[in-house]
Amino acid sequence: MVSVFQIPDHINIPLIGAACATLYIVWTLFYRLFLDPLRDIPGPFLWRYTSLPRLYHVVKGDLHTKVRELHDQYGPIIRTTPYEVIFNDPQAWKDIYGHRVGDASEIEKWMPFYKPNTDLPDNLLICDRADHSVIRRQLSHAFSDKSMREQEELIKGYVELLIKRLHENADNGKAPLNMREWYNWTTFDVIGDLGFGSSFGCLENSGYHPWIKLITSTFRENSIFQTLGHLGLNPLVKYLFRWNVMAKNNKDSLNLVAETLDERIKSGRERPDLIDSLVKKKDDLGLDFGKLVSNANLLIVAGSETTATLLCGATYLLTTNPHALAKVTEEVRSSFSSDEEITLTSVGKLRYMLACLNESLRQYPPVTSDLPRRIPKGGATIVGKFLPEGTICSIFQWAINYDRRWWKDPYRFAPERWLDDPEYVHDRRDAMQPFSHGPRNCIGKNLAYAEMRLILAKILFNFDMALDESSRNWTEDQRSFTVWEKPPLYVYLTPRFQEIGVGGK
Repeated sequence: MVSVFQIPDHINIPLIGAACATLYIVWTLFYRLFLDPLRDIPGPFLWRYTSLPRLYHVVKGDLHTKVRELHDQYGPIIRTTPYEVIFNDPQAWKDIYGHRVGDASEIEKWMPFYKPNTDLPDNLLICDRADHSVIRRQLSHAFSDKSMREQEELIKGYVELLIKRLHENADNGKAPLNMREWYNWTTFDVIGDLGFGSSFGCLENSGYHPWIKLITSTFRENSIFQTLGHLGLNPLVKYLFRWNVMAKNNKDSLNLVAETLDERIKSGRERPDLIDSLVKKKDDLGLDFGKLVSNANLLIVAGSETTATLLCGATYLLTTNPHALAKVTEEVRSSFSSDEEITLTSVGKLRYMLACLNESLRQYPPVTSDLPRRIPKGGATIVGKFLPEGTICSIFQWAINYDRRWWKDPYRFAPERWLDDPEYVHDRRDAMQPFSHGPRNCIGKNLAYAEMRLILAKILFNFDMALDESSRNWTEDQRSFTVWEKPPLYVYLTPRFQEIGVGGK
């Protein structure tokens, strides 16, 4: 008896499969060339046909430089996948990330990038608009200028400990110090205390806490997860998390956050730290323990790694530009007669130092990747270009920060461009948005600037800096997985007050 499901011998299954594959390729090619509503937006053909080239550069860690090259070749509006359009125009920050004209809503985030694993709890970065407004409102006081002044003694204590440790290890400028480590230890200790009521002990022990090693190693994992999200393979990301495959660092890090947060809640401590308002009102806000953990993890990562990265970039750029280093050092030392005078408030008068930090943010933005948004129903116009519903759009910080249309001599480190120097009068300073733009911009901007200014001012007041030759080409060929994968940054620190003690006492 012959089964009704038996395939006749004369049917060639491999040939049929090959024919179907060929038909699919030909149809997709025809659609991309003649029917796709994005067909008139330029870019390399293979990039417009498939997302694989983009994802290759994500995994390689050089997508930021590749996008800049594509803008140079194809112009300010390019396609990097069949469904993604990248803009390189200051107006795009407002059109993509700001409130829509005549509409109170915003262009929503594209979740396959921000949350490739849909099993994970939401946090401030990835929650919907309504929850974002509520959570941000609760956190806003903790990140205000007033709150930073309330936390000044705490922050100042860690910065003073940093200066003490640098004096102990600088060997009177004879041995270079790896400033990448010292900046990381400082910012993680500060955010640990601000977030959980206790530091990681990095400065005290002059070494990394195991948690920090986990955090810094999760960025590459997350790049892989985002790549799978781009391919529509979100179920695979869930599998990797559930079975601890390629997700061990992420899971271990979240477990440590959960343990630390649990201790923080059980202690019942009353202190105005960053997480306090969420803990107190978790029931009213509908935040279960998983969402508290997710938000705490976000605060720790975003409040430490990016600040340390910018300080590394500023140190490298200043030590490779002696004129700027001399000028900012003179500004700091002429403004204060003792170390104790340097506070979160008093550093506000250091205009040239702030210009140096802003120029460092331009040339070495801590977050290099795009922040993709999804065009809503009915489409939207971005910089005069109508995009249909479902299109993914964004801006690359690295690319727009080096565009000659917006910056004179973009490869030149010129703090003067932030001080209304006539030479740079045509610079579009609004092209640089290191903390993003609009209602979802970085809530930690005040904290970041407060830490950066205080740390850099105290180092410049106490030490003469000189770059070790081994770090002369520190920025060359650095890879980026959302944030930079930084090599050691070796700097000689020669104390100013070898005879009379720290701070000129």
